[in-house]
Amino acid sequence: MASYDMLVIGSGPAGRRAAVQSAKLGKTVLVVDKGRRLGGVSVHTGTIPSKTFRETVLNLSGWRERGFYGRGYRVKQDISAGDLLERLHMTLNHEVEVLQHQFMRNGVKHIRALAKFIGPHTVALTAETGEVSEVGFTNALISVGTHPHRPDNVAFNSEFVFDSDEILEMKRLPRSLTVIGGGVIGVEYATIFSALDVPVTLIEPRDTILDFVDKELVDDLIHQMRNRGMTVRLGCHVKDIAIKNTSVETTLADGRVVKTDALLYAAGRSGNIGSLGLDKIGIESDVRGRIKVNPLTFQTNIAHVYAAGDVIGFPSLASTSMEQGRVAACHAFGIHLPPPPETFPYGIYSVPEISTVGQSEQQVQASGVAYECGIARFRETSRGHIMGVDSGFLKLIFALENRRLLGAHIVGEGATELIHIGQAVINLGGTVDFFVNNTFNYPTLAEAYKIAGLDAWNRMGAA
Repeated sequence: MASYDMLVIGSGPAGRRAAVQSAKLGKTVLVVDKGRRLGGVSVHTGTIPSKTFRETVLNLSGWRERGFYGRGYRVKQDISAGDLLERLHMTLNHEVEVLQHQFMRNGVKHIRALAKFIGPHTVALTAETGEVSEVGFTNALISVGTHPHRPDNVAFNSEFVFDSDEILEMKRLPRSLTVIGGGVIGVEYATIFSALDVPVTLIEPRDTILDFVDKELVDDLIHQMRNRGMTVRLGCHVKDIAIKNTSVETTLADGRVVKTDALLYAAGRSGNIGSLGLDKIGIESDVRGRIKVNPLTFQTNIAHVYAAGDVIGFPSLASTSMEQGRVAACHAFGIHLPPPPETFPYGIYSVPEISTVGQSEQQVQASGVAYECGIARFRETSRGHIMGVDSGFLKLIFALENRRLLGAHIVGEGATELIHIGQAVINLGGTVDFFVNNTFNYPTLAEAYKIAGLDAWNRMGAA
């Protein structure tokens, strides 16, 4: 029986980073993935596909040019599902090639099989042919990702009613769309389809969407969504979903009925742990299949078995998953790492983008810290004028006592790129004076940091 220093189950962001880190430490590594190709959920149904889908929509629809040429402007008049999927598959092929080369370059072995724990240091691998073999390991990392939550009372059929995996393989673009779920995935797809001029109704049972994001940004996003014709129904519970001929009827608890050409159900995800045999070695998980771990080392309750990525729950980001995988591998082999920064950026690839780092204004208020905010609207920048940007803003929050930056929050074009300036300043303990005293390229959207810094400085007064 072959044995490895590190067994990685799943080849998504957490798994690939843990595998490569282990290999760079001179350890023997085997990556096991049940998918036809490497990459996991992130490459094939999650992060990369949805962002590629978004970018293709923005390019073909001419969305970014509408500030100049009006809402009726389009680069391509008749956009089909095939147009969107063509670029998607090209991107996915490239991602898989890069990952395969990375594994080959670092001496990481990988196999397509279904892994199941049969002992504390042994897994059974079932190949596609049905052949079963056993592999031993010293340490293991579970990074199997998640799958969409599919309630039994929702008639998913891959034609009219989709989950967030199936929507990427639709045969035609819907004439109208209902999206159930105001979380990250639901908001991203709702706004992406809206950018294609598809009438969209977003339904969320809670009183707001994206409840972990600064409220001022959420309010602005909802305003933009409604301003371009989207219907946003908050605090609405779904009673029934029925397919009627070639349309979907969604009945709400208050009796209202929403009729659309298609429906996307994007209300939650569950861990892909069903076939792992975690009960065989006593690894703990919750009802949604999320594995419980030490938040610093990512060890499960079995010390030599780690878990990372979406399967452990929030924040469920590709970026944080990568770092979790690296940290887990280093800990497994006794490599000491400095404490991680307390803050990391969160990117939401809606249209427009949202990105946030540090504390929201609501969190600062709850902490009792005296603070001041600075705002810069993109339309006030020369770069914004050049780009035809007529919406979006940057919000900075500073503590009055020591003038330090507590949070940076952006809604608008380029938010997920711009946020890293705020991240660096927060993690380095920077103050409002950094933005006031430093020079930013002109014209750029990044200049908004100086404008927002000056706005806050004027309210705070000189030190």
